[in-house]
Amino acid sequence: MVTTATARREALLFDVVVYTVLVAVSVTMVYPFLNVIAVSFSSYSAFLSNPMMIWPRDVTLEAFRFVFNNSLILSSYRNTIVVTIVGTTISVGLTILTAYPLSRRGLKGKAFFMTYIILTMMFSGGIVPSFLLVRSLGILNTLWALILPMCFSAYNVILMKSFFENIPDSLKEAAAIDGASEWFILSRIFVPLSTPIIATVTLFSAVAYWNSFFLAVLYIRDQGLWTLQLVLREIIMAANTAMLDTGGNYAEMSSRTIPADTLKYATLIVAVLPILCVYPFLQKYFVKGIMLGAVKG
Repeated sequence: MVTTATARREALLFDVVVYTVLVAVSVTMVYPFLNVIAVSFSSYSAFLSNPMMIWPRDVTLEAFRFVFNNSLILSSYRNTIVVTIVGTTISVGLTILTAYPLSRRGLKGKAFFMTYIILTMMFSGGIVPSFLLVRSLGILNTLWALILPMCFSAYNVILMKSFFENIPDSLKEAAAIDGASEWFILSRIFVPLSTPIIATVTLFSAVAYWNSFFLAVLYIRDQGLWTLQLVLREIIMAANTAMLDTGGNYAEMSSRTIPADTLKYATLIVAVLPILCVYPFLQKYFVKGIMLGAVKG
């Protein structure tokens, strides 16, 4: 029989191993981000003396001034915010309206619809057919070309459907007995009870729209409609070109107004900061939504 003292030692050893692994994983994830922040706020000479810094040295904001002085940066921020808000709203709405009927047990053809939705996760229409479809809809070179192709996610539908299926049938039956319509049941019962999964899907959709790059390259020609990711790519490409022009001469690069490395790190901060500001407000719903929504998935 295992003694109490032995059990305690084994539990302590297990805790030590678990916390050691967690700390190691956390460091490997947090360190690169801290390094990017430190370098973006540091002078180039400080970066050359210690590229692996995690705390800014010789603090300067020149790299961020250069980024925000770009003539397209403000318009690209506006376009990206519009695309993210409108696209996320449409995406979440379509996800709710699709997942609700699929969560009902008596739906005819439910297996067919679910199979069809899952197939879209495995096969895509291809770039050329997608381009021809967007052009035929008359939305080429408009912000709608960045919104509509991404407004439906099979993965989000499966998550929300699984969450809806966990809502007790007694609530639906009681509302139906009282004469409630399907729309009333969805809007007054399901949606209020589904805040965690709705917040999760909202976060997924917002991040996808905010980080969307390929659709803008494919469908947008007017610089006034460029999104943030396109403009940041242009800035990074310009920085890389400047680095190539110097032939890798660090002395010459450091003498320039904005060195390439600090500029690239500053653009990374500009790109991820808005999402980092939003995530803390959705974190508690995000974790709960993922756990509950995946129970039956």
